[in-house]
Amino acid sequence: MRWFLDAEEADPGGYYEPESEAREQQHVQPWWRVMCLTGVDYFSTLGYQPGIAALAAGALSPIATLVLVLITLFGALPMYRRVAAESPHGDGSLSMLERLLSYWPSKILVLSLLGFVATGFIITITLSAADASAHLIENPYLKSALTGHQVGVTLTLLVLLAGIFLKGFKEAIGLAVVLVVAYLGLSAVVLVRGIIEIGDHPTAFGDWLDAMTAAHSAPFGIIGAALLVFPALALGLSGFETGVVVMPLVEGDPTDTAEKPEGRIRNARKLLTTAALIMSVLLIGSSLVTTLLIPHQQFEPGGQANGRALAYLAHELLGEGFGTLYDASTIGILWFAGASAMAGLLNIVPRYLPRYGMAPDWARSTRPLVLVLSFIAAVVTLAFRANVDEQAGAYATGVLALMTSAAIAVFLTELRRGHRGAAGFFAVVSAIFVYTITITVEERPEGLVIALVFIALIVVISVWSRIVRSTELRVQRVVYDDGAKAILDDAALGPQPLRFIANKINAGDREEYRAKSLDVRMHNHLNARQGAIFLEVEISDASDFATTVHVSSAVVGGHYILRATGPSVPNVLAAVLLDVRDRVSKPPHVYFEWSEKAPGQNVLRFLLAGEGDIPPLTHEIIRRAEPDAARRPQVHVGG
Repeated sequence: MRWFLDAEEADPGGYYEPESEAREQQHVQPWWRVMCLTGVDYFSTLGYQPGIAALAAGALSPIATLVLVLITLFGALPMYRRVAAESPHGDGSLSMLERLLSYWPSKILVLSLLGFVATGFIITITLSAADASAHLIENPYLKSALTGHQVGVTLTLLVLLAGIFLKGFKEAIGLAVVLVVAYLGLSAVVLVRGIIEIGDHPTAFGDWLDAMTAAHSAPFGIIGAALLVFPALALGLSGFETGVVVMPLVEGDPTDTAEKPEGRIRNARKLLTTAALIMSVLLIGSSLVTTLLIPHQQFEPGGQANGRALAYLAHELLGEGFGTLYDASTIGILWFAGASAMAGLLNIVPRYLPRYGMAPDWARSTRPLVLVLSFIAAVVTLAFRANVDEQAGAYATGVLALMTSAAIAVFLTELRRGHRGAAGFFAVVSAIFVYTITITVEERPEGLVIALVFIALIVVISVWSRIVRSTELRVQRVVYDDGAKAILDDAALGPQPLRFIANKINAGDREEYRAKSLDVRMHNHLNARQGAIFLEVEISDASDFATTVHVSSAVVGGHYILRATGPSVPNVLAAVLLDVRDRVSKPPHVYFEWSEKAPGQNVLRFLLAGEGDIPPLTHEIIRRAEPDAARRPQVHVGG
């Protein structure tokens, strides 16, 4: 049981590896090798993309694919090259949107987008497993034994994946390089052989043109129809977000700094551009040869090319031996895409949720999380009956939601900086992606449903975790300016214990502090000889969880004042008191007045605004942070 619940480090080779770990563990690699890590997700879509395109667009598939390629090269690529510059430390496009907003709207937006991220990763796992099983079932050496067992084979692959992670899975860029090079090389052989076959049968090209013009006689009609159907092909855009998230693994220049990693940004842009160019060539080539050489009925459910168009051609044109080799390479890269997606899910929590105080304790244990995610993947597989085509819409929804948010983030960033030309360009790109995801959701709403389920789960678990953890100390460290240090140093030389009066600043004038001092002394029976320092808190952003507390100083009418900033009044007060405790000979005392607001109202004010019933909350935070009662700062309440 201890082994099962043991909290582990996030997968060190995963997509979401922190920058410091990447350097310390020597995972930094040349950009072309890291491209192969992103490629197991991006390039593996060739296993099912041509077949899905043929089903969705028919004879228009090559034209619709050309539209997709144009959007890839002139929309998605410039957009993510910009994201690489804005978010070079592996936070992806989500961090850009997070910076554009503030307070709770920023957190809610990120949590919602994490639901779409989870959708994309889960469907990557299930879709990759389903397509790998399709390649296994249609292999001539295995077909008789596996036919009719698509769901069972897919679930077996998912169980194998879960077993690997329960034992301990370490992603290796080296394995990704081997898989990607082998798969791309074999795919290139299939495409070249397909083009030769088209050349040997000139009527194939003419038949394709006839099929297009039969439905759309005018060129503009063909282009218009392609624009309408291309959203169904959008899953071919899946690799860009991953490309910017793996940036901590990309080797930069020796002169790179954390503030200006210019070499890494340049190399990450090479990664994105090279991957996009390779994929564009493969998308157009695969769409053309599969559409021209494979009878349409073979793309239909139950057809031999369903979910495996290039593998079908490999067997038909190059023999069963080569076809089986191609099946093996396809299954390998698809399985590794699923493994990478699982690693991404296991690593995405440390990126955002802990900073929000929204990572429950059980999420730190890898193995229980693996079982939860595997169970969800199994449910999704059963819901879609392990059908590749039926999962395409859900996958595209997850991919497009991220790309749409990235486009809007880049547009708003350029607009805020006054770059009108760039802002106008990215406004057009944003409109294209908004149109694409709208069409996708209208035609295949199941992706949105899955995303909404994930969003609901993430929000409920996150809110509950935030509530449970609200009385943690929630402070990384306390930093004093010179004036604050001088006040504390002088007080440490005087009579002990050191006394603080907690005050919510109003006018901030001499009369306010004189009246407050008299009131506190009267209610707590303090005489004039017992000096006290005023302690005030200014809330920076109540939606933040743990931050650095900065303490400044002031003197008003002879009263010494320490002013701290942080996300929550009681947490900041507790942090300052505990820090002062370590600087003086006796634990300090702090004096409060009772709140005049109702208990329920105070609870909401504490959770949402960082205020509430300050005295008991401050005491509880101190009690949890310091188990030794004799060392706790003393809390007094009067009035």
